[in-house]
Amino acid sequence: MTKLMMITVSASALLLAACSAETTGDGEHTDTGVTQEAAMTMSDNVLLAEWTGPFQGTPNFDEATLGDLRAAIEEGIALSLTEIEAIANNPEPATFENTIVAMERAGQALGRAQSYRGIWSRNMSTQEFRDINGELAPMLSAYGSQITQNAALFARVQAVHDGDEMASLRPDQQRVVQLRYDGFARNGATLEGDAAARYAAINEELSGLHQTFANNVLNDESTYVTYLGADQLEGLSDGIIQAAAAAATERGRDGEYAITNTRSSMDPFLTYSENRALREQVWNTYYNRGDNGDAFDNNDLIRQILILRDERVALLGFDNYAQWRLGNRMAGTPERALELMEAVWPAAVARIGEEVADMQSMADAEGANITIAPWDYRFYAEKVRRDRYDLDSEEVRQYLQLDNLREAMFDVAGELFGFQFTALEDGTVPVWHEDVHVWEVTDRESGDHVGIWYLDPFARQGKRSGAWANSFRSHTTFDGQQNVLATNNSNFVAGAPGEPVLVSWSDAETFFHEFGHALHGLSSNVAYPTLNGGVRDYTEFQSQLLERWLLTDRVINNYLVHVETGEPIPAELVNRIRAAANFNQGFSTGEYLASALMDMRYHTMDPTDLDVDSFERETLEELGMPNEIVMRHRSTQFNHIFSSEGYATGYYGYMWADVLTSDAAQAFEEAPGGYYDPEVAARLVDNLFAPRNSIDPADAYRAFRGRDAEVSALMRDRGFPVPE
Repeated sequence: MTKLMMITVSASALLLAACSAETTGDGEHTDTGVTQEAAMTMSDNVLLAEWTGPFQGTPNFDEATLGDLRAAIEEGIALSLTEIEAIANNPEPATFENTIVAMERAGQALGRAQSYRGIWSRNMSTQEFRDINGELAPMLSAYGSQITQNAALFARVQAVHDGDEMASLRPDQQRVVQLRYDGFARNGATLEGDAAARYAAINEELSGLHQTFANNVLNDESTYVTYLGADQLEGLSDGIIQAAAAAATERGRDGEYAITNTRSSMDPFLTYSENRALREQVWNTYYNRGDNGDAFDNNDLIRQILILRDERVALLGFDNYAQWRLGNRMAGTPERALELMEAVWPAAVARIGEEVADMQSMADAEGANITIAPWDYRFYAEKVRRDRYDLDSEEVRQYLQLDNLREAMFDVAGELFGFQFTALEDGTVPVWHEDVHVWEVTDRESGDHVGIWYLDPFARQGKRSGAWANSFRSHTTFDGQQNVLATNNSNFVAGAPGEPVLVSWSDAETFFHEFGHALHGLSSNVAYPTLNGGVRDYTEFQSQLLERWLLTDRVINNYLVHVETGEPIPAELVNRIRAAANFNQGFSTGEYLASALMDMRYHTMDPTDLDVDSFERETLEELGMPNEIVMRHRSTQFNHIFSSEGYATGYYGYMWADVLTSDAAQAFEEAPGGYYDPEVAARLVDNLFAPRNSIDPADAYRAFRGRDAEVSALMRDRGFPVPE
């Protein structure tokens, strides 16, 4: 999936992440929290400086320079470790306030520097940055190990966790203690001597390998571009052609047309191009990222990463990485995660067979004289869609203007969450690129400031592919109310200057999805930074649920208007869209599940003698993977699980969250007011958005629904047979 969970760079998150690869907080406090002694030695490096200006301060992107990054990270680490040592060596008995809260307050300067590093990494990467970042990754890993393996600090956390004070704390405070304790205990704090040293060394080595993996994928996305001439555009719409022309011009190839090596460019080309040979070329270029047998090949990196992960969890007494990783997820065990995936997989494979048969019949009827191959799937699926539902994706695109979709999201946020979004004039707050625009978020009734929202919508060289959300600062109240700085990032293809940007239905769903992550952060009511984190197989739920509002009458009637005439989308076209809602579910479910199942297989096998190409091929054959599709993310480009540990053994979480999504959607569908029912919306915000990670996700869902979610809802949503 291109949809990525909220990535955070906060100070408290850094300290928690140092102790835990499982749960990450995303709160960041505007006060530095730096001790007076440390503050006196802080340099004037702009990347460390407190944020100034309106809205409790915002990052100084207009003053940030890459040349300051390394020094800022080094100094930020030193300042943070000074604070940690002060907490660990406090002569007073350990208490919630002088230990746990002190840790929540620590590391602010480093957190600010990490905000800039994150933007350079994801939104504005260059070779210069990648060279610097390659040096920083092991440095930050070593910093994390110094915290995790600080015996005095862990002893104080354990003393609070096991002490009499714990019973008198509020439930949310108890959860902060538990998350902090688990972050240490599950990540090597109990190791000693050689085992502790080896654990830290593995972490440091992995950080470098993860970064190299990501850089290799980015290289192939930036380097491998398919250039077309004017005689190779058959089947492509004017909008696609204009975007391809603009992409070629950006690369100094005026008069040509560039199909870039990103999903947002590849997908429409494979859907509409009449040139089968070019479809095959573009398909191979995209799906061979990281697998080209050159200096940027990722095959051996995967083997090294898996060996190190396996060795590290063995030090903690676990049989495999997946067993360790899922211990504090909603699934709990690899077996439970596999149980869900394996329940859905046969239905997906069966549906793929039906879809391929329909496509092959159409190709035969046309006299194409071909056997459907992976580079034909999108092309002939579109033909079948048009034939069966009289539904042309390009026709639908004419009603999906990016600016209108953004306003639709704001309207939904107003109705469900009571938020008002007001555009800020350019220059009100600094941004990292001219494409980025900013809105203030306020409470619609009281007018109180909630936060600001940045949008970086367009693809460009050096920007990571896909779509994601992150935040620079999250809501907390433990040191006075702190408001939110949230961002959404996409890779829509910008058209000609001044022309409206039209997107596909899938891209529109993704836009709503990522906005759901932003709303999750903006609605937070938690007191402590750590509680702004989440459990991986739960945090996609809120964003997946928000996709449902795209097809509500309120959005359809007010925001889906024709790009030229301004006429609302016709009811009969909406009916065709709804009728086709489950069309191609075999493809979308199958390509996703193949990646999720491979993720789990990689992390439950012995990687010692792993040959990645062979393992991928043989495992998919064993699963009965249809020849006509591939994994959504082939192993060598699977950034979710190999460029960091964020989604490792967690890619199944999208489907786990989708069970919750389908079940929760039924609550709205059954309500008198439908998707805008005020009572159900209030329960949604109060139980599933605002608490963030302050309560157990299973308890939160039961509070909303009155029961656990049922997988049958997912099967019905996808048009699959519901098991009895």
